[in-house]
Amino acid sequence: MSAEPTTRPPVPPFTRETALQKIRMAEDGWNSRDPERVSMVYTVDSTWRNRAEFLSGRPAIVQFLTRKWQKELDYRLIKELWAFHENRIAVRFAYEWHDDSSNWFRSYGNENWEFNEHGLMQRRIASINDAPIKAEDRKYFWPLGRRPDDHPGLTELGL
Repeated sequence: MSAEPTTRPPVPPFTRETALQKIRMAEDGWNSRDPERVSMVYTVDSTWRNRAEFLSGRPAIVQFLTRKWQKELDYRLIKELWAFHENRIAVRFAYEWHDDSSNWFRSYGNENWEFNEHGLMQRRIASINDAPIKAEDRKYFWPLGRRPDDHPGLTELGL
């Protein structure tokens, strides 16, 4: 198991600016679709609730994300600040993906994040709903990977 990083800035207590920075960093990581990279922003014993699935620890996170991105193809995500306080951030998000039969979905959700003093996420609680969409109703068309800085966010897209 990897050693716990000393610090993962920005660290709590969060300001609006640092919360926005943390959110964009999380979005960029998830859009990489690299389970190992993503897992490193969580504590070694991080706990998750993702929908009705409960996880604990980085190995479980890597396993979960590997499975997720094998199913959710051409995954593209946008996250947006909902609220923040001290060591917690709440976000809303939407991501688009398709299955192996080319059925498209937009998944909508909310996450509650809690960070330790080193800026690592120690708790993630996610509620997510999947909505089937037609390919022509997609809104996310950037090349796989990081969302371009000039791409509209959720509010601008009417999501």
